[in-house]
Amino acid sequence: MTARTKVKQALDQGKPGNTILVKGWARTIRNSKEVTFISLNDGSCLSGIQVVAEPDLPNYEEVTGIGTGSALAVTGLLQESPAAGQKLELKAQQIEVVGGADQEYPMQKKRHSFEYLRTIAHLRVRSNTFGAVFRVRSALAQEVHRFFAERGFLYVHTPIITANDCEGAGELFRVTTLDLAHPPLVNGEIDFSKDFFATGTGLTVSGQLEGELFAQAFSDIYTFGPTFRAENSNTARHAAEFWMIEPEMAFADLADDADLAEAFFKRLCRFALDHCGEDMNFFNTQIDKGLIQRIEAVAQASFARMDYGEAIERLKKAPVSFQFPVEWGLDLQSEHERYLTEQVVGGPVFILNYPKEIKAFYMRQNDDGKTVAAMDLLVPKVGEIIGGSQREERLELLERRMLETGITSESLSWYLDTRRWGSTPHAGFGLGFERLIMYLTGMENIRDVIPFPRTPRHAEF
Repeated sequence: MTARTKVKQALDQGKPGNTILVKGWARTIRNSKEVTFISLNDGSCLSGIQVVAEPDLPNYEEVTGIGTGSALAVTGLLQESPAAGQKLELKAQQIEVVGGADQEYPMQKKRHSFEYLRTIAHLRVRSNTFGAVFRVRSALAQEVHRFFAERGFLYVHTPIITANDCEGAGELFRVTTLDLAHPPLVNGEIDFSKDFFATGTGLTVSGQLEGELFAQAFSDIYTFGPTFRAENSNTARHAAEFWMIEPEMAFADLADDADLAEAFFKRLCRFALDHCGEDMNFFNTQIDKGLIQRIEAVAQASFARMDYGEAIERLKKAPVSFQFPVEWGLDLQSEHERYLTEQVVGGPVFILNYPKEIKAFYMRQNDDGKTVAAMDLLVPKVGEIIGGSQREERLELLERRMLETGITSESLSWYLDTRRWGSTPHAGFGLGFERLIMYLTGMENIRDVIPFPRTPRHAEF
């Protein structure tokens, strides 16, 4: 029995005269009187292999009636192709219809909008664009692990169900087993002591706090897992479920944090260019014409560093008008971030040391009393892509900051313990995996770089 050959292997390593067995799905079928051409794709690469079926096939009549989307097993002889754009084709000796598809199959040969394809997310992965997206996504995920493994980082699985809100924004999805129609009440409020965990819990917004605990034992760690925000936002950049990469380093400061973020981001850019060539060329041609040139520039760049205060002064002097106000103490908006990276620096830039009022409680307070040791990495076209900070390792200052922001010491006693016993300077950052994929593929909607997007009023599939 002939072993199955993947289409990518057949196209890359096959030689004319080889007899092979390929299995996949019919993307297109062209029938004529004397021959039928089938483009067969199995997801292993962007290209399909052209199957040539002629009337001497025992089931040729059945073959001429095959519908687009059908699953096929084809045994045949590799031969040089006279058609432009492909070296090899497969002259069919036997075609088995593994699973047929009728005329109602929604992925017929025409261009479909991304909006339409979201309504058939269970089938859109058979298209060229989404095949390329999810091959790149898979390859990048594996490269993330390689990057940290090479540097001796420990991979930590932080909890998905949590009793703390790391960002303090209150945008948690509730996790409960209580009867929602008749919840137990105390003084008119839900009594979570009767719940499964005996306290209010939700889906995590970040693995950072637990990651910090592990860094205080293993020095260098990272998390890479799903995170959730119950933010009622319908923008192209927000999803309710997404994946985060969050390294944490003990005995490290803000400069070390930026160094790691720069090395990490450049490594992923280089990897996509060097190892996902066919798919990246597709994105460059079909999705974003300047994509490869832009990513190449970032991969080779030396990332600039600029204080928040200087960034505000540069924006105030900008010869353009912004929609959002520019003042010290206000957060930077996307238009400001893009101006800084595209017009002021002309490449990637870290903005450092933000006002403490606009940043999270756990960020290390600087000696000026006004700012914290925070950093954002801005890149051309999208603005912020990585956010991080040195963490506040001093117990008294952390407790005072928590009090200022309305967080009780009791709720995070375990977090404060690491500042009591063997505290070290430490730092880390977060990179939204979907944001990274959007950047590297040119795809403009987060719903199109995650297999089954979760957004307000949408949890199909």
